[in-house]
Amino acid sequence: MMGRTHALTGWCAGLGLAPAIGLTSVAQVVVFASTTAGFALLPDLDHPHARASKLLGPLTGALSWLLRKASAGLYAVTKGPRDERVKGTHRHLSHTLLFAAALGAATAVGTAAGGPWAVAGVVVLGLLLAEDALGDWLFPVAGAGVVWWVHENSPGVLAQLDTVSGWLGIAVAAGCFTHCLGDALTESGCPFLFPVPIAGETWYELRPPAWLRFRTGKTVETKVLFPAFAVLGVLLLPGVWNALVGFVQDVLAAGSAEAGG
Repeated sequence: MMGRTHALTGWCAGLGLAPAIGLTSVAQVVVFASTTAGFALLPDLDHPHARASKLLGPLTGALSWLLRKASAGLYAVTKGPRDERVKGTHRHLSHTLLFAAALGAATAVGTAAGGPWAVAGVVVLGLLLAEDALGDWLFPVAGAGVVWWVHENSPGVLAQLDTVSGWLGIAVAAGCFTHCLGDALTESGCPFLFPVPIAGETWYELRPPAWLRFRTGKTVETKVLFPAFAVLGVLLLPGVWNALVGFVQDVLAAGSAEAGG
């Protein structure tokens, strides 16, 4: 399982996507990215030993069982003539663009209809998932973001729930999609274009050429990808890149001034 890497790439995806949907304050961006990071783990709910499946004990365990049954049933009735002879549980239904889009849409509609408690439920679930993978530091950071966002928008914060519901739906869908992209780079690939038939397979596992694939939990993931995305996850925070560029420019300018003097 590549849970930490999925969560970290989800965090980076959220940071990169936030400005595109109009989120500019640090508080908004941190909450959005934290939610995306958490839901980048959700597709692995189809595996009984995944972080998402164990998160809330029997509750998420039961959801994992239901998802595996649904995925296996869908695979049985939709598999093409060249699809593998497998059960169709792990890396099937929840590892598709269709699932990501449907869950994102359901989140947007559900939080809009459910009000503040539904919004809070989605955010907290995302935080719990992300914290379980990335560590306890995320709770105070994201919690502070939530508090600051509410403070910035008081007393009209409840009036903005429709807007929040919309970007929560995007965060959920983006997290699931990021997970699929990550799995597509592994040796097993990912059938995220289901139900589009490709080469006689309804569940065609998309993956790059062999030399670009990596094995989960091995050196490429743990020593290259994770550290690289950890650095990127800091640089993408609002203001960090500009501050770093300004610092480098100041240092270079000071060095030039000394050399000229």
